[in-house]
Amino acid sequence: MDLQTRKIEFVQEFLKLQSEELIAQFENLLKKETNKKLKPMSVIELNSRIDQSENDFKNGKFKSSSELLSKYK
Repeated sequence: MDLQTRKIEFVQEFLKLQSEELIAQFENLLKKETNKKLKPMSVIELNSRIDQSENDFKNGKFKSSSELLSKYK
């Protein structure tokens, strides 16, 4: 299913909604997503994060993928 078809189907289902609370939740989600302003990291910030990650790893401050997966099962 292409994006245009999905959007049309979504709007059709949205128009059937009768709950003001649910519509408000959709409004809030839409506002939240459209207000996101992503700015790229500077090279300095990126390098700083890399350095911090490497230090965390050296000091044992990390979780394995299996630990993360078991947390969300």
